Amino acid sequence: MGKDYYKILGLSKDATDDDIKKAYRKLALKFHPDKNKSAGAEERFKEIAEAYEVLSDGKKRDVYDKYGEEGLKGGINPETSDSGTFRYTFHGDPRATFAQFFGSANPFQTFFDIGNHNPFSFDDDTDNEDDPFVVFGLRNNKDNTQHTKIFHSARNNKQNQDPPLEKDLFVTLEEVSSGCTKRMKISRKVLQQDGSTRREEKIVSISVKPGWKAGTKITFPKEGDQEPGRIPADIVFVIKDKPHDLFKREGSDIKYTATVTLRQALCGFKIDIPTLSGRILSLRTYDEVIKPNSIKRFSGHGLPFPKEPSKRGDLIVNFDVIFPDRLTDSSKQILHDVLPDNHFRNHNNNN
Repeated sequence: MGKDYYKILGLSKDATDDDIKKAYRKLALKFHPDKNKSAGAEERFKEIAEAYEVLSDGKKRDVYDKYGEEGLKGGINPETSDSGTFRYTFHGDPRATFAQFFGSANPFQTFFDIGNHNPFSFDDDTDNEDDPFVVFGLRNNKDNTQHTKIFHSARNNKQNQDPPLEKDLFVTLEEVSSGCTKRMKISRKVLQQDGSTRREEKIVSISVKPGWKAGTKITFPKEGDQEPGRIPADIVFVIKDKPHDLFKREGSDIKYTATVTLRQALCGFKIDIPTLSGRILSLRTYDEVIKPNSIKRFSGHGLPFPKEPSKRGDLIVNFDVIFPDRLTDSSKQILHDVLPDNHFRNHNNNN
Protein backbone atom coordinates (compact mmCIF):
# COMPACT_ATOMS: atom_id res chain seq x y z
CA MET A 1 0.00 0.00 0.00
CA GLY A 2 1.38 3.41 -0.96
CA LYS A 3 0.87 6.75 0.73
CA ASP A 4 -2.66 8.16 0.85
CA TYR A 5 -2.03 11.80 -0.05
CA TYR A 6 -5.69 12.71 0.36
CA LYS A 7 -5.70 11.32 3.90
CA ILE A 8 -2.47 13.16 4.73
CA LEU A 9 -4.17 16.47 3.87
CA GLY A 10 -7.51 15.42 5.39
CA LEU A 11 -9.30 15.58 2.03
CA SER A 12 -11.65 13.48 -0.04
CA LYS A 13 -10.80 12.45 -3.60
CA ASP A 14 -13.19 15.00 -5.08
CA ALA A 15 -11.33 17.91 -3.41
CA THR A 16 -10.99 21.05 -5.52
CA ASP A 17 -7.76 22.97 -6.11
CA ASP A 18 -8.88 25.54 -3.51
CA ASP A 19 -9.56 22.74 -0.99
CA ILE A 20 -6.03 21.43 -1.54
CA LYS A 21 -4.46 24.88 -1.08
CA LYS A 22 -6.45 25.59 2.08
CA ALA A 23 -5.57 22.19 3.58
CA TYR A 24 -1.87 22.66 2.84
CA ARG A 25 -1.86 26.20 4.21
CA LYS A 26 -3.43 25.12 7.50
CA LEU A 27 -1.36 21.96 8.03
CA ALA A 28 1.96 23.47 6.90
CA LEU A 29 1.58 26.31 9.41
CA LYS A 30 0.58 23.85 12.13
CA PHE A 31 3.50 21.43 11.64
CA HIS A 32 6.27 23.81 10.53
CA PRO A 33 9.37 22.68 12.54
CA ASP A 34 10.15 26.26 13.60
CA LYS A 35 6.77 26.41 15.31
CA ASN A 36 5.95 22.81 16.22
CA LYS A 37 8.67 21.14 18.31
CA SER A 38 6.74 17.94 19.04
CA ALA A 39 8.15 14.56 18.03
CA GLY A 40 7.24 13.64 14.48
CA ALA A 41 6.29 17.19 13.43
CA GLU A 42 9.17 17.51 10.97
CA GLU A 43 8.32 14.21 9.26
CA ARG A 44 4.66 15.21 9.15
CA PHE A 45 5.69 18.55 7.63
CA LYS A 46 7.55 16.68 4.90
CA GLU A 47 4.59 14.35 4.19
CA ILE A 48 2.26 17.34 3.89
CA ALA A 49 4.61 19.01 1.38
CA GLU A 50 4.86 15.87 -0.76
CA ALA A 51 1.08 15.37 -0.72
CA TYR A 52 0.56 18.98 -1.81
CA GLU A 53 3.20 18.69 -4.56
CA VAL A 54 1.29 15.74 -6.05
CA LEU A 55 -2.34 16.81 -5.60
CA SER A 56 -1.82 20.42 -6.70
CA ASP A 57 -0.40 19.28 -10.04
CA GLY A 58 -3.05 18.08 -12.50
CA LYS A 59 -0.83 15.53 -14.27
CA LYS A 60 0.66 14.05 -11.11
CA ARG A 61 -2.75 13.88 -9.48
CA ASP A 62 -4.26 12.11 -12.49
CA VAL A 63 -1.54 9.44 -12.50
CA TYR A 64 -1.81 9.05 -8.71
CA ASP A 65 -5.61 8.68 -8.84
CA LYS A 66 -5.30 5.93 -11.44
CA TYR A 67 -2.27 4.00 -10.21
CA GLY A 68 -1.43 5.18 -6.69
CA GLU A 69 2.01 6.06 -5.38
CA GLU A 70 3.62 3.08 -7.12
CA GLY A 71 2.44 4.18 -10.53
CA LEU A 72 3.29 7.81 -9.81
CA LYS A 73 6.89 6.93 -8.96
CA GLY A 74 7.35 4.62 -11.93
CA GLY A 75 6.38 1.23 -10.54
CA ILE A 76 3.84 0.33 -13.22
CA ASN A 77 4.98 -1.83 -16.15
CA PRO A 78 5.04 0.50 -19.20
CA GLU A 79 3.95 -2.40 -21.42
CA THR A 80 0.61 -2.59 -19.62
CA SER A 81 0.09 1.06 -18.68
CA ASP A 82 0.93 4.45 -20.13
CA SER A 83 1.97 5.69 -16.67
CA GLY A 84 5.35 4.03 -17.08
CA THR A 85 6.44 7.02 -19.15
CA PHE A 86 5.86 9.34 -16.18
CA ARG A 87 8.07 9.21 -13.10
CA TYR A 88 7.84 11.53 -10.08
CA THR A 89 10.28 11.79 -7.20
CA PHE A 90 9.72 14.20 -4.33
CA HIS A 91 12.66 16.63 -4.15
CA GLY A 92 12.86 16.12 -0.38
CA ASP A 93 12.90 19.76 0.72
CA PRO A 94 9.56 20.68 2.35
CA ARG A 95 10.88 24.14 3.23
CA ALA A 96 11.28 24.89 -0.49
CA THR A 97 7.64 23.96 -1.05
CA PHE A 98 6.67 26.13 1.92
CA ALA A 99 8.74 29.08 0.64
CA GLN A 100 7.14 28.91 -2.81
CA PHE A 101 3.62 28.74 -1.35
CA PHE A 102 3.98 31.50 1.26
CA GLY A 103 6.72 33.57 -0.40
CA SER A 104 9.04 32.89 2.53
CA ALA A 105 10.69 29.81 4.02
CA ASN A 106 9.45 30.93 7.45
CA PRO A 107 6.86 33.74 7.45
CA PHE A 108 6.69 33.83 11.25
CA GLN A 109 10.46 34.14 11.76
CA THR A 110 10.23 37.96 11.72
CA PHE A 111 7.85 37.79 14.65
CA PHE A 112 9.81 35.15 16.56
CA ASP A 113 12.84 37.44 16.46
CA ILE A 114 11.04 40.19 18.44
CA GLY A 115 12.32 39.74 21.96
CA ASN A 116 13.09 36.39 23.60
CA HIS A 117 9.54 35.08 23.76
CA ASN A 118 6.88 34.20 21.24
CA PRO A 119 3.89 36.54 21.69
CA PHE A 120 1.71 34.52 19.30
CA SER A 121 -0.58 31.59 19.88
CA PHE A 122 -1.61 29.96 16.60
CA ASP A 123 -5.29 29.30 15.93
CA ASP A 124 -5.28 26.14 13.80
CA ASP A 125 -9.07 25.75 13.68
CA THR A 126 -9.88 28.92 11.75
CA ASP A 127 -11.04 28.82 8.15
CA ASN A 128 -10.08 32.42 7.45
CA GLU A 129 -6.53 31.89 6.23
CA ASP A 130 -6.53 35.19 4.32
CA ASP A 131 -6.53 37.26 7.53
CA PRO A 132 -2.88 37.73 8.63
CA PHE A 133 -3.94 38.32 12.24
CA VAL A 134 -5.79 35.00 12.21
CA VAL A 135 -2.84 33.13 10.72
CA PHE A 136 -0.58 34.43 13.46
CA GLY A 137 -3.12 33.88 16.22
CA LEU A 138 -3.99 37.52 16.83
CA ARG A 139 -7.68 37.44 15.94
CA ASN A 140 -8.91 37.23 19.56
CA ASN A 141 -6.29 39.54 21.04
CA LYS A 142 -8.02 42.76 22.17
CA ASP A 143 -4.81 44.74 22.67
CA ASN A 144 -4.53 46.46 19.30
CA THR A 145 -1.79 48.69 20.69
CA GLN A 146 0.35 45.60 21.19
CA HIS A 147 -0.28 44.60 17.57
CA THR A 148 0.98 47.99 16.42
CA LYS A 149 4.12 47.76 18.55
CA ILE A 150 4.93 44.28 17.28
CA PHE A 151 4.57 45.17 13.62
CA HIS A 152 6.36 48.48 14.10
CA SER A 153 9.28 46.63 15.71
CA ALA A 154 9.35 44.11 12.88
CA ARG A 155 9.38 46.92 10.33
CA ASN A 156 12.29 48.67 12.09
CA ASN A 157 14.28 45.44 12.20
CA LYS A 158 13.70 45.02 8.45
CA GLN A 159 15.44 48.34 7.79
CA ASN A 160 18.76 46.81 8.88
CA GLN A 161 18.56 44.05 6.31
CA ASP A 162 20.65 44.19 3.15
CA PRO A 163 18.63 44.45 -0.09
CA PRO A 164 17.66 41.16 -1.77
CA LEU A 165 20.19 39.50 -4.07
CA GLU A 166 18.54 38.34 -7.29
CA LYS A 167 19.92 35.43 -9.29
CA ASP A 168 18.65 34.25 -12.68
CA LEU A 169 17.26 30.72 -12.86
CA PHE A 170 17.09 29.62 -16.49
CA VAL A 171 14.58 26.93 -17.43
CA THR A 172 13.76 25.31 -20.76
CA LEU A 173 10.23 25.36 -22.17
CA GLU A 174 10.15 21.59 -21.70
CA GLU A 175 10.87 22.07 -17.99
CA VAL A 176 8.16 24.72 -17.73
CA SER A 177 5.77 22.39 -19.54
CA SER A 178 6.13 19.47 -17.15
CA GLY A 179 7.58 21.09 -14.03
CA CYS A 180 10.98 20.22 -12.63
CA THR A 181 13.24 20.49 -9.60
CA LYS A 182 16.34 22.66 -9.81
CA ARG A 183 19.25 22.40 -7.38
CA MET A 184 21.08 25.69 -7.03
CA LYS A 185 24.30 26.48 -5.20
CA ILE A 186 24.47 29.41 -2.78
CA SER A 187 27.86 30.72 -1.68
CA ARG A 188 27.93 33.13 1.25
CA LYS A 189 30.03 34.42 4.17
CA VAL A 190 29.15 32.98 7.58
CA LEU A 191 30.02 34.67 10.89
CA GLN A 192 32.14 32.73 13.38
CA GLN A 193 32.00 33.08 17.17
CA ASP A 194 35.24 35.09 17.17
CA GLY A 195 33.78 37.63 14.73
CA SER A 196 35.64 36.34 11.69
CA THR A 197 33.89 34.99 8.59
CA ARG A 198 34.31 31.92 6.45
CA ARG A 199 32.95 31.02 3.04
CA GLU A 200 30.13 28.45 3.03
CA GLU A 201 28.39 26.73 0.13
CA LYS A 202 25.00 25.08 0.28
CA ILE A 203 22.55 23.57 -2.18
CA VAL A 204 18.90 24.66 -2.25
CA SER A 205 16.12 22.86 -4.09
CA ILE A 206 13.56 24.78 -6.15
CA SER A 207 10.44 23.03 -7.37
CA VAL A 208 9.48 24.78 -10.62
CA LYS A 209 5.74 24.40 -11.10
CA PRO A 210 4.25 23.67 -14.56
CA GLY A 211 3.46 26.87 -16.42
CA TRP A 212 5.47 29.25 -14.25
CA LYS A 213 6.01 32.51 -16.14
CA ALA A 214 9.29 34.27 -16.71
CA GLY A 215 9.80 36.72 -13.85
CA THR A 216 8.40 34.40 -11.17
CA LYS A 217 10.45 34.87 -7.98
CA ILE A 218 11.40 32.27 -5.35
CA THR A 219 12.77 33.74 -2.13
CA PHE A 220 15.12 32.10 0.38
CA PRO A 221 15.12 34.44 3.39
CA LYS A 222 18.39 35.53 5.04
CA GLU A 223 20.65 33.31 2.93
CA GLY A 224 23.01 36.16 1.97
CA ASP A 225 26.36 37.12 3.50
CA GLN A 226 26.41 37.45 7.28
CA GLU A 227 27.85 40.75 8.47
CA PRO A 228 28.17 42.03 12.06
CA GLY A 229 25.15 44.12 13.08
CA ARG A 230 23.18 43.42 9.90
CA ILE A 231 20.47 41.00 8.81
CA PRO A 232 21.61 38.83 5.88
CA ALA A 233 19.98 39.62 2.56
CA ASP A 234 17.30 37.38 1.07
CA ILE A 235 18.38 35.33 -1.93
CA VAL A 236 15.81 35.61 -4.72
CA PHE A 237 15.84 33.34 -7.76
CA VAL A 238 14.08 34.80 -10.81
CA ILE A 239 12.70 32.45 -13.47
CA LYS A 240 14.10 33.18 -16.95
CA ASP A 241 13.27 31.45 -20.23
CA LYS A 242 16.18 29.66 -21.83
CA PRO A 243 16.13 30.35 -25.61
CA HIS A 244 14.58 27.48 -27.58
CA ASP A 245 15.60 26.31 -31.04
CA LEU A 246 12.01 25.94 -32.27
CA PHE A 247 9.57 27.73 -29.99
CA LYS A 248 9.01 31.09 -28.37
CA ARG A 249 6.75 31.63 -25.37
CA GLU A 250 3.98 34.22 -25.27
CA GLY A 251 2.16 33.84 -21.96
CA SER A 252 0.85 30.29 -21.93
CA ASP A 253 0.93 30.04 -25.74
CA ILE A 254 4.00 29.00 -27.68
CA LYS A 255 4.82 30.11 -31.22
CA TYR A 256 6.45 28.10 -33.99
CA THR A 257 7.51 29.48 -37.38
CA ALA A 258 7.09 27.16 -40.38
CA THR A 259 9.12 27.98 -43.49
CA VAL A 260 7.31 27.36 -46.80
CA THR A 261 8.05 28.21 -50.41
CA LEU A 262 5.92 30.60 -52.43
CA ARG A 263 4.62 27.67 -54.46
CA GLN A 264 3.61 25.84 -51.29
CA ALA A 265 1.91 28.95 -49.95
CA LEU A 266 -0.09 29.36 -53.16
CA CYS A 267 -0.77 25.75 -54.08
CA GLY A 268 -0.99 24.06 -50.70
CA PHE A 269 1.21 21.65 -48.77
CA LYS A 270 1.42 19.07 -46.00
CA ILE A 271 4.04 19.57 -43.31
CA ASP A 272 4.80 18.20 -39.84
CA ILE A 273 4.58 20.54 -36.84
CA PRO A 274 6.62 19.64 -33.73
CA THR A 275 5.31 20.08 -30.18
CA LEU A 276 6.94 20.43 -26.77
CA SER A 277 5.74 16.94 -25.81
CA GLY A 278 7.49 15.38 -28.79
CA ARG A 279 4.25 14.60 -30.59
CA ILE A 280 4.14 15.51 -34.31
CA LEU A 281 1.06 17.30 -35.67
CA SER A 282 0.11 17.23 -39.35
CA LEU A 283 -0.85 20.46 -41.14
CA ARG A 284 -2.53 20.45 -44.58
CA THR A 285 -3.41 23.59 -46.56
CA TYR A 286 -4.42 22.33 -50.03
CA ASP A 287 -7.72 24.25 -50.02
CA GLU A 288 -6.38 27.68 -49.08
CA VAL A 289 -3.67 30.23 -49.77
CA ILE A 290 -1.16 30.94 -47.01
CA LYS A 291 -0.29 34.61 -46.73
CA PRO A 292 2.76 35.94 -44.84
CA ASN A 293 0.55 37.02 -41.92
CA SER A 294 -1.45 33.78 -41.77
CA ILE A 295 -1.48 31.74 -38.56
CA LYS A 296 -2.72 28.30 -37.56
CA ARG A 297 -3.67 27.49 -33.98
CA PHE A 298 -3.50 24.07 -32.31
CA SER A 299 -5.53 24.27 -29.13
CA GLY A 300 -4.15 22.75 -25.94
CA HIS A 301 -0.57 22.21 -27.17
CA GLY A 302 0.96 25.18 -25.38
CA LEU A 303 2.15 25.55 -21.77
CA PRO A 304 0.08 24.86 -18.64
CA PHE A 305 -1.77 27.77 -17.08
CA PRO A 306 0.12 28.61 -13.84
CA LYS A 307 -3.03 28.71 -11.71
CA GLU A 308 -4.75 25.81 -13.47
CA PRO A 309 -2.03 23.44 -14.76
CA SER A 310 -4.55 20.87 -15.98
CA LYS A 311 -5.36 23.32 -18.83
CA ARG A 312 -2.93 24.53 -21.48
CA GLY A 313 -2.48 27.38 -23.91
CA ASP A 314 -2.19 26.94 -27.67
CA LEU A 315 0.55 26.20 -30.19
CA ILE A 316 0.47 29.03 -32.74
CA VAL A 317 2.07 28.44 -36.13
CA ASN A 318 3.35 31.45 -38.08
CA PHE A 319 4.57 31.18 -41.66
CA ASP A 320 7.75 32.46 -43.25
CA VAL A 321 7.00 32.48 -46.99
CA ILE A 322 10.21 32.34 -49.04
CA PHE A 323 9.97 34.33 -52.26
CA PRO A 324 12.33 33.51 -55.16
CA ASP A 325 15.19 35.91 -55.79
CA ARG A 326 14.42 36.13 -59.50
CA LEU A 327 12.09 34.72 -62.18
CA THR A 328 12.70 33.84 -65.79
CA ASP A 329 10.72 35.63 -68.46
CA SER A 330 8.76 32.48 -69.19
CA SER A 331 7.86 32.08 -65.51
CA LYS A 332 6.75 35.69 -65.33
CA GLN A 333 4.54 35.20 -68.38
CA ILE A 334 2.93 32.11 -66.90
CA LEU A 335 2.24 33.91 -63.61
CA HIS A 336 0.94 36.93 -65.49
CA ASP A 337 -1.52 34.75 -67.36
CA VAL A 338 -2.57 32.65 -64.35
CA LEU A 339 -2.71 35.03 -61.39
CA PRO A 340 -5.72 37.36 -61.09
CA ASP A 341 -5.22 41.11 -61.07
CA ASN A 342 -8.52 41.93 -59.32
CA HIS A 343 -6.80 43.85 -56.59
CA PHE A 344 -5.07 46.12 -59.11
CA ARG A 345 -8.30 46.75 -61.03
CA ASN A 346 -10.26 47.49 -57.87
CA HIS A 347 -7.58 49.91 -56.80
CA ASN A 348 -7.80 51.79 -60.10
CA ASN A 349 -11.60 51.87 -59.98
CA ASN A 350 -11.51 53.37 -56.50
CA ASN A 351 -9.34 56.15 -57.83
